[in-house]
Amino acid sequence: MESSKKEKIYKVIMLILVTATVTFMITSIGMYNYFVRLSDDTETIAKKLETVKKELEKYYIGDIDTQSMTETAIKGYVAGLKDDYSEYLTKEEYEELLISITGDYVGIGIYMSQDVEGNIIVVSPIVGSPAEEAGLQAGDIITAINGESCSEMDLDTASSKIKGQEGTTVKLEILRENETLNKTVERRTVEIQDSKTEILEGNIGYIQLITFDEGCADNVEQYLLDFQNQGINSVIIDLRDNTGGVVTEAIDFAELFVKRGDIIMRSYNKADNVTLTKSNNTKPVDMEIVILVNEYSASATEIVTAALKDNEVATIVGTTTYGKGVMQEVMPLFDGALKVTIEEFKTPNGNEINNIGIMPDELVEDNIETEEDEQLQRAIEILK
Repeated sequence: MESSKKEKIYKVIMLILVTATVTFMITSIGMYNYFVRLSDDTETIAKKLETVKKELEKYYIGDIDTQSMTETAIKGYVAGLKDDYSEYLTKEEYEELLISITGDYVGIGIYMSQDVEGNIIVVSPIVGSPAEEAGLQAGDIITAINGESCSEMDLDTASSKIKGQEGTTVKLEILRENETLNKTVERRTVEIQDSKTEILEGNIGYIQLITFDEGCADNVEQYLLDFQNQGINSVIIDLRDNTGGVVTEAIDFAELFVKRGDIIMRSYNKADNVTLTKSNNTKPVDMEIVILVNEYSASATEIVTAALKDNEVATIVGTTTYGKGVMQEVMPLFDGALKVTIEEFKTPNGNEINNIGIMPDELVEDNIETEEDEQLQRAIEILK
């Protein structure tokens, strides 16, 4: 009996050892093959670049800027993903990104985007900026910069050409509807104002939030508190032309209105695992809220719009939003950074946003041929 028991134990131990050994061998072979393939890919790239480098050094009659070419090669490699939002940022581009999130910069003061036809479009001029003073407007198409056509220019190149040393000027050719305009704009230190407020007729509070930069949620919370102290319980929050910003700020913003335990956002990673971001606020704002959005309301703005719409804590008015339902992480790399799409986000109800956008509760177009702001007027009517 004892001998039989020992034999069984021995067999179990041997089975465990054999299983562990086989598992180790399979894992080792898999990892070996992976790293061999990775090594082969890297070696192939290096060989191709070295061949091109030798040919250029042999025949090219101009100067060779190795650093610039290396950065361009890395940019091209990442661009091969064919993802609209993943890119390698040079040192200068990375610094510009940090400035746009955290502080002021030298330039003319405009938010820009590029449409599917490649047009460089003014999303909005920053309040008090040289661009606003020069008369640039949302929807203007920049067709030339200092006489150079923008027809084959990407957004990053256009941005770098518009920026420059403080006190210098840049000449812009603008297409507005069917009219071509020429603007000479001075470059100055531009203070990035993320928001402004006023009190509208009928004792309605109004907050315009231009971007979700650091600290904007705290600012909005203070604005709402100030309104409440003045006996204002109806507020319009204008997120039109707000192209996004810091995702954590958008979540903090949504938490001001969404009660504890309710979902703010669903996010999905590479493995399609879902993460539910829920509100922790036990005392959400008790006010009647209308959110204004348009086709340039994007990214972090769409997180907020979806959270407030699906949780039925605000009425959404305007036009369908942009449709950027993916998030990027910025990873410092070399002298610059790698910006890569790491997650897709959906509405609290699980509806897709990317390339679709969010339909407002009330679809209202803003007629550019009239002076009246039809979307704002409809928001006022709702609150009255």
